Amino acid sequence: MHPYLIPLLTFAAAAAVFTITPGLDTAMTLRTATTSGWKAGLAAVTGICLGLGIWGLAAAFGLTALLAASETAFTVVKWAGALYLAWLGIGLILHPRASLGIAETVPVHDDARAAFRRGLLTNLLNPKVGIFYMTFMPQFIPPHVNVKEFSLLLTAIQAILSFSWLALLVALTVPLGRFLSSPVVVRRMDRLTGGIFIAFSLKLALSRRA
Repeated sequence: MHPYLIPLLTFAAAAAVFTITPGLDTAMTLRTATTSGWKAGLAAVTGICLGLGIWGLAAAFGLTALLAASETAFTVVKWAGALYLAWLGIGLILHPRASLGIAETVPVHDDARAAFRRGLLTNLLNPKVGIFYMTFMPQFIPPHVNVKEFSLLLTAIQAILSFSWLALLVALTVPLGRFLSSPVVVRRMDRLTGGIFIAFSLKLALSRRA
């Protein structure tokens, strides 16, 4: 058996549990897929996974050590993320959509770009993701390996697991689109998601470095 197989399988199992645990990424994926369709849903998933990749890349090169070591750096990123989530949440509560906008003249690719941007920024502005990579991944890096290369491999595994799970959620959500496209359902989902985003904003604002 390859000496690196056990660490990789162990990390994959732990990362899978982390991935399927409902959180902000899950909430954003479900909301986007049900209100804007599968293309926008997959765009949001792509943005989320790109954010994971960037955090993993930063961790591999030791950049996220700054967040772990510097209270100021952590606080700046933390509050930027908290304010961004609060802004998204308040907007959804105060101005919920009444329909999926199918009859709107806005091109579909604009919705996909916006969904991609939201997924990416929501992930990048959450310093807890960086701290997770900095404290979680080293536990699965065996001795006498190239730390950067192995960290990037673990990051790729995490990104693949996240994309697979979130894409599955999109696939399972789309068949419900006709029911969920009801104006009442859309408004309630927007407001519910807005409340979830605000809750995550408060949680992030109150978080402290590990």
